[in-house]
Amino acid sequence: MNELIAKIKELHASLIADAELQAEKGNKAAGTRARKVSLELEKALKEFRKVSLDESKK
Repeated sequence: MNELIAKIKELHASLIADAELQAEKGNKAAGTRARKVSLELEKALKEFRKVSLDESKK
């Protein structure tokens, strides 16, 4: 679970950095990267939810 949390933190930081570049400087490539990372983050969050539910049942 700790590895998953670390991955979520890393993806979140990447998303924020690229989203800010797009918003502040109009960097289109950063927007593309942010959208890609948002999909990866969504998957990681779903996995977290599943793992968290399994942990709470123990």
